[in-house]
Amino acid sequence: MKEGIHPEYHEITVKMTNGKTFTTRSTYGKPGDVLTLDVDINTHQAWTGAGNSFVNEQAGKVAKFNNRFAGLGAKKSDKKSS
Repeated sequence: MKEGIHPEYHEITVKMTNGKTFTTRSTYGKPGDVLTLDVDINTHQAWTGAGNSFVNEQAGKVAKFNNRFAGLGAKKSDKKSS
């Protein structure tokens, strides 16, 4: 590896939203710094399932769009080609 072009890789402490902490290696900050998370797997809807109402809402919008514009566009032919 080339000398002098890579950031320093050191240990930091990560503090989760519930107060738990763990130590990891990172290029963030300086050795011994604490990275406090605003969002993590304990609170984000992608992991907690709290966003299901949004998914259902989006599915309803798609269905509404499909019903509204069902008559537009190319029609499928019932004739079978021989």
